[in-house]
Amino acid sequence: MDTAVHDRLIARFEPELQGLGYELVEIEFVPGPGGGTLRFYIDKPEGIDAEDCAKVSHGLLDSIEADDPLPGDYSIEVSSPGLDRVLRTAEHFARYVDSRVKVELRVPRDGRKRYTGVLRRADGEGIELDVDNFSVSIRLAEISRARLAPL
Repeated sequence: MDTAVHDRLIARFEPELQGLGYELVEIEFVPGPGGGTLRFYIDKPEGIDAEDCAKVSHGLLDSIEADDPLPGDYSIEVSSPGLDRVLRTAEHFARYVDSRVKVELRVPRDGRKRYTGVLRRADGEGIELDVDNFSVSIRLAEISRARLAPL
C-alpha cells in the first residue's frame, strides 16, 4: 500500500477507533486471492483479547459498509500488535524507551539502511539508539519502518 493511501486510512480510522477506546497501532493491506486483507492492529493499556478484536471488527464492518475506503473486494482482520509491534508515532517510540528496536531508514546513511539497538531517547523530532556500543540519532522523518525487536 502506498504512503498516501496508508496515511488516508490512518486518518479515516484512527479517530473512530479512539472513540471506541482503542489505539490504532497500524494498518496494512496484504494483496491476495479475492482482493486481499486489510489488517488493523489495535491496542489499549490493559491489552487486547479476542473479544476486543471481535468488537472492533464489527464496528469497522459497519463503517466500511457505509463508506468503503478502498476499491474492490477485500476482507478485514483485527489483531493485537504482537511482541514485534510497529512503532509509527513519536508517542509509540516514547512509550518504548529502553526497549530493543529495529529501524529501517527511507534512505541509507553511510551505506547502512537498518539499525537494531536499544532505544535510549525519543521525542517529537527523533530517536537515539545504542547500536553496537555507539549512539545513533535518527530523525523521525528518516524512518521508513520500525518495530520492537524482542530478544
